[in-house]
Amino acid sequence: MNPKYTRGSFKLMKSINRAMILNMIREEGPISRADIAKNTQLTPPTVSNIVKELIDTEFVIETTQGKSKGGRKPTLLAINADRFYILGVDVGRYKLNIVVTNLYGEIQHTFEVPIKARPNQDDIINTMKEGIHQVFHQADLPQTKFIGIGIGMHGIVDTDNGVSLFAPSFQLHNIPIKEHLEKEFNMIVKVENDARTMTLGESWFGNGNDADNIVGVNVGHGIGAGLMIKGQLFHGENSLAGEIGHVTIDLSGPKCSCGNYGCLQTLAGGPAIAERAIKELKTGKKSLVSDIVNGHLEKVDGAVVYEAAKQGDEFCIDLLHQTGRYLGIGLTNLIHTLNPKLIIIGGGVSKAEKFIMKGIEETIVSRGLTAHAKKTPIVRAKLGDHASAIGACVLILEEFFSR
Repeated sequence: MNPKYTRGSFKLMKSINRAMILNMIREEGPISRADIAKNTQLTPPTVSNIVKELIDTEFVIETTQGKSKGGRKPTLLAINADRFYILGVDVGRYKLNIVVTNLYGEIQHTFEVPIKARPNQDDIINTMKEGIHQVFHQADLPQTKFIGIGIGMHGIVDTDNGVSLFAPSFQLHNIPIKEHLEKEFNMIVKVENDARTMTLGESWFGNGNDADNIVGVNVGHGIGAGLMIKGQLFHGENSLAGEIGHVTIDLSGPKCSCGNYGCLQTLAGGPAIAERAIKELKTGKKSLVSDIVNGHLEKVDGAVVYEAAKQGDEFCIDLLHQTGRYLGIGLTNLIHTLNPKLIIIGGGVSKAEKFIMKGIEETIVSRGLTAHAKKTPIVRAKLGDHASAIGACVLILEEFFSR
């Protein structure tokens, strides 16, 4: 037998066993060594050796003793959740939303860092560097406490190389995020599309943690979807999977930033909501929106429309209902294509859930192909504004706990 192959096999087996035990402690802990051995079918000496390694590296701690089943009380094991941290960055159109979580995905700190108008590639990279340095400083945490940095970037991302292939909100191509940040901070950096990080975050810690087949739809400045099939994110052949914002809804619709016409995000994204409101207001439509912005229509955005709707403005309520109907068409297409167990909606527009959900559900009921399709659950992201940033942290947790 080839000795090199044998050494490699033993090393791989140890890694697989280590990940298996680590995951069991994460999912079932506090748990005893005996129960780990029983549940994993590993020998007690193997479990003891790996647990000792995990304790020595401070990823696992011994905690309160369990109930005795005869004889000595067993010492239980748990993840040392606050020994190490992860930094997650959600790159939006106007700002970086940054969170620091522990190994259980629990938020320890949150930060917002503005992005300058019309940034170039260097601006984006430098803003990330400065923002992350700011987090280390303000959170008063040394870099040695962090095991990695996760980035959720809008648009098309090459996850293998950590490159933003196309960021439509910035009209930038080929931003080498991973290369620059790993060099700057000397730790692992993983980059993913923001809708996928949102979906990943919800699958670990949110409304998708009991389902293997889910779709997360991030509705903000643009619209993107994270597709999770059998518990794994699906990227497609060239990382294009999930670009639902560029599914054509109206052949004669408005021109999109991608160059096509009638894309879903030109009808249901945040800027689209504002544009439709402004167009109607200029024709003399009466609305509280005009009062909120003191007649300065250039200040109208999706948040202003939502605020007016909350105050009972019928024009804005109807506008958001129509937005829900457009979204419903896009979601029906996803249901017919992927047949997920549920769809999770996040992003800024999802805050208007009260006004858009009825339109979404009515459209799915009227257009769904089968009774099951019509009843596909549509829920809002449990993790709220931080869903994509927490999901970016999960990129690192997934690597850390990988089997």
